[in-house]
Amino acid sequence: MNTPPSLSGVERTDGSSVQIGALVPLTRPGWVEAGRHLLAGLELAVRDVNDTGGIAGRPLELVVRDTAADPQRAAAAVDELARLGVAALAGEYHSVVARAAATRADALGLPFLCSSAVLDALTEQPTDWVARLAPAQSHGWRIYADFLLGAGHRRIAVAAEPSVYWASGARVLRDHLASRGGTVVELDMRALAPAAVCDELVGNRATALLLLVGHPEPAVSIVKSVRRDQRLAEVMIGAPAGQPEFAEWARSLGDDGAAIPFLRYLPERLGPLGARVETALRERLAEAPSFVAFEGYDTVAVLADVLRSHGADRARIAEAWPHVVVAGTRGRIRFSRVPGIGVRQWAWPPIQVVDRDPAEPDRFRVLHAG
Repeated sequence: MNTPPSLSGVERTDGSSVQIGALVPLTRPGWVEAGRHLLAGLELAVRDVNDTGGIAGRPLELVVRDTAADPQRAAAAVDELARLGVAALAGEYHSVVARAAATRADALGLPFLCSSAVLDALTEQPTDWVARLAPAQSHGWRIYADFLLGAGHRRIAVAAEPSVYWASGARVLRDHLASRGGTVVELDMRALAPAAVCDELVGNRATALLLLVGHPEPAVSIVKSVRRDQRLAEVMIGAPAGQPEFAEWARSLGDDGAAIPFLRYLPERLGPLGARVETALRERLAEAPSFVAFEGYDTVAVLADVLRSHGADRARIAEAWPHVVVAGTRGRIRFSRVPGIGVRQWAWPPIQVVDRDPAEPDRFRVLHAG
C-alpha cells in the first residue's frame, strides 16, 4: 500500500465526531433524484449508528459534498475532505465521477467505499484503498444480455451518447451477445434526432432498443417517438442503467414508461433489516426507495463496522476490506478480488431485471434474476 506520509493515518483524538466524507450528485447536470436517494440512505444509516452508541461512544457524522456529475469537482472535493480529516469517503452514483474520486482517493491514501457506480475500471491500477458495493458493469450487463436472449431478442439496437460508461456498456452487450448469436447495432445520438431512431430500427429489423443515453433527455423523447410509431409496436425498449427505477421517469412518461426492463440491485424479498430500512426510507423520502437508497445505507453500515473494529486510522480501514463481514439490507457483504476489477468488490449483490407493470406503473415486475 503506497501511503503518502503527509495524509496517512488521520485520526481525531479530541473526542469529537468521527467523520465520513459523502460524495453525492445533488444538482444538475447530476442525476439529482438518484443523489437524493443515495443521501437518504447514507443519512438514515448514520442516524441508526448513532442511536446504537456511535463509534466507540463518538458520534458518526457525514460531511457532504455535491459532485453535480462533474469529475473535476469530485476530485477537488476529495482533496478538501482529505484536508478536513475525514476517516473515509462514501457514496457517488455516476461512474465517471466515481472513477475520478477513486483515482484521487488512491493517490491520497484515503479509503473510499463506492456505493453505486458500476464502471469496471474504477481505477487504472489495482488499489487497496477503494472498495465497491455495486456490481461491476461487466457482471450486471451480461445478466441483462442473458435476459434479452431468453426473451428471444437477437437483433439489438442501442441508442448511445458519447461516454466512457455508455461505451463500456455497449461493449459488454456486444461481446456477450455476439458469442451467442446476437448482434448489436449502435445508433449515434449525436447524429440522430429521436424521431430518426424509428427509421433506423425499422431498417435494421431490430426487435429491441436499449437506451444508453441521459435522462430526461434524450431518453424521454426517444421513448415517446418509438411508442407512437405503429411500425415498432413489437419492439421492446430497455434501459439497463436503471432510469425507470425512479419516480421522475414515471412522471415524465406516464404509461409510456412502463414495460421498459432495467437492472435493479435488490433481492426478490428483503429480510428483516431490509424491510425495516425500507419503511424508514419510504418515510424519509415520501416515496418508495430505490435500490440506490439501500446502497447508501449499506455503505455506512460497512464503514461503521470497520470503524468500530479497526478505528479511524485510514491505513487500518483500507487494510480491513478483506475482513469485512456485514449483514447489509440486501445480503451479507464481503469484499474480494475479482479478476479484471482493480478495487475490492462485493461479488455480488443481488441483481434483477425488472420493469414497471403496464397495468399498475407504480408496481415493479421481476422478469429475470441473476
